[in-house]
Amino acid sequence: MEVVLEMTLPRNAESAPLVRHTLDASLRGLGVASEIRADIALALGEACANVIQHAANGLEYEVRARMDGTRCVVEVIDGGAADELGTGERRERGAGWEAPRGAPLAEHGRGLQLIRAFTEELHIADRVHHGGAIVHFEKSLAR
Repeated sequence: MEVVLEMTLPRNAESAPLVRHTLDASLRGLGVASEIRADIALALGEACANVIQHAANGLEYEVRARMDGTRCVVEVIDGGAADELGTGERRERGAGWEAPRGAPLAEHGRGLQLIRAFTEELHIADRVHHGGAIVHFEKSLAR
């Protein structure tokens, strides 16, 4: 069985819990272990927080998730140009997304590190024809 979710959400703090809850309910319905669901929820929350805090344009963002029983693939897509993950500097098209790593006890700047730590794959790409970016991550659903 394959489950596909596509959501268009307002770029505000109230949207992140909604999308996390919706994805978690789908994973729970597929029988995914709570530890794996927690990893995915954490990664999704970090990706959504990045869009909500740092996308310079766009009132909405999209979340697409596909679960096939063995793997969960998530894309968080912002609708406008973003600064370099909160550094206050605009990135140039095609520039790398590798912002300086946040200090271990810093309140901000560790989102990508967390996504990378709790998922198997992380790719970030500019949206060539639309502006903005796509954060793509994957997680195995097997223990």
